[in-house]
Amino acid sequence: MMNFNYARSFIISILIFILGCESNKNYSNNDPNIIIIYTDDLGYGDVSAYQKGTLKTPNIDKLANEGIRFNFGYASSATCSPSRYALLTGKYPWRKDGLRVITGGSLVIDTTEMTIPKLLKRKNYRTGIVGKWHLGLGSGDGVAGSGIIDYNSTISPGPNEVGFDYSHIMADTQDRVPTVYIENGDVVNLDPNDPIEVNFFHQKKHDDYGLPTGLKNPELTTMKWHHGHNGSIINGVPRIGYMKGGNNALWSDIDMADHFLQKAKEYIKRNKKNPFFLFYTLQQPHVPRTPHPRFEGLSGMGPRGDVIIEADWAIGELYKTLESENLLDNTLIISSSDNGPVLNDGYYDDAVEKLGDHTPKGGLRGGKYSLFEAGTRVPFISYWKGKIKPGISNEMISQIDLLNSISKLVGLDYRSKDGIDFLELILNNKGKGREELILEASTRTAYRKGDWVMIPPYKGQSIAKNVNIELGNSLEFKLYNLKDDPSQKNDLSKIEDKKLKEMIKGFVKIRGKEFTNIKNLVLE
Repeated sequence: MMNFNYARSFIISILIFILGCESNKNYSNNDPNIIIIYTDDLGYGDVSAYQKGTLKTPNIDKLANEGIRFNFGYASSATCSPSRYALLTGKYPWRKDGLRVITGGSLVIDTTEMTIPKLLKRKNYRTGIVGKWHLGLGSGDGVAGSGIIDYNSTISPGPNEVGFDYSHIMADTQDRVPTVYIENGDVVNLDPNDPIEVNFFHQKKHDDYGLPTGLKNPELTTMKWHHGHNGSIINGVPRIGYMKGGNNALWSDIDMADHFLQKAKEYIKRNKKNPFFLFYTLQQPHVPRTPHPRFEGLSGMGPRGDVIIEADWAIGELYKTLESENLLDNTLIISSSDNGPVLNDGYYDDAVEKLGDHTPKGGLRGGKYSLFEAGTRVPFISYWKGKIKPGISNEMISQIDLLNSISKLVGLDYRSKDGIDFLELILNNKGKGREELILEASTRTAYRKGDWVMIPPYKGQSIAKNVNIELGNSLEFKLYNLKDDPSQKNDLSKIEDKKLKEMIKGFVKIRGKEFTNIKNLVLE
């Protein structure tokens, strides 16, 4: 009888084990650590795993070659603030009225909205962000950016009010004021006797406001501005906007990569005994490109190439930290970029002149700010040592899908309206990806379905002259087949009339009819 009971217990145990494995579908649901590495303006062809060439990114390549490299991974927008909003909320950015690139504006994520960190806190995760924020702070006038944020007291709402336990950030971008770090709502090293004032609407005639400017004092700059960046000079770099005070809190541009890396490493070590989420948002290769001296000249492509090498190094150092802390086996890493590449984005820094044979767009058309593919198709990699097998996926996936996929990973049932659960694709390279996706650039939208992309008509310049990027604006519908024409050279709208009508119908079903700045547009 004892033998029988033992055998029965043994069989039941085996069955439970088998059923448990089946239900988990080859991935663990025991609260793995989750890290999203988010570069800034890194193009599809800037990662050598995607585009072999002069520039080498061995540490990002390691993640790509030992994980899953998505060839059709998309940011939600061709500019940074909308992409960050979409990634964290799982919502299309165009659903947020007027959401564009933020300059000194208030928090654009409503504190009632679900976010990845807020979701993970339901499972008792520690949640942190280190690096660039650029989603607004405080509760002022929305996305317009009046510079009314009080940096001299605890700033709220911000990252900590939308789900992050810990935040160590810069408010907007490296080229905008204030040039200070903010930790959990407080400016780091701020002297209360030297308060910060910030203004983005200072007029040229007001010569007495704050620091010397690039416009009035070019002799004080170590970096020459090309367009837009002629405000306060800090560390020799002219910025967007005007600032005075806060001298003790000013960051060092050349040390920024080291600074954020150190804070990310400290966060990992501090939370290693708990499941944690880290949103590690690097500033490279956004302007101003200020590599640490130990990286200067390494690329042979000027500062843009140098800061990409610096960013790759930082990612490698983060990997080493996970390895030394024995965390790699239980850490899912997603690596991507907020939008496509841009060369001259406000400063003369030899990005164009020293490009050589490197192709940041990876053969795609457009770039940052553009509705063409290079605006939103970016490096997209999933890595989990021992869990994810090396592979390449040609399935379509978007950053808005991460929230739903992470929800599934940790055993929660929350699903956003616009996102899709692609956990099996991310972990096992199995299943179909997206059939359709709305692409966005500065509130303008396009539509991809299958191999086809349709760009609706928009008024405006066809090429952004300051940055020399094709924007995708035209007075007529445009239609491209990416399978046959990945560089989008051949407009098929006049030839494929039936397909165009089909694409317009599918687009309007999701986007609605109010999608263009052209009045009285007739839709059949």
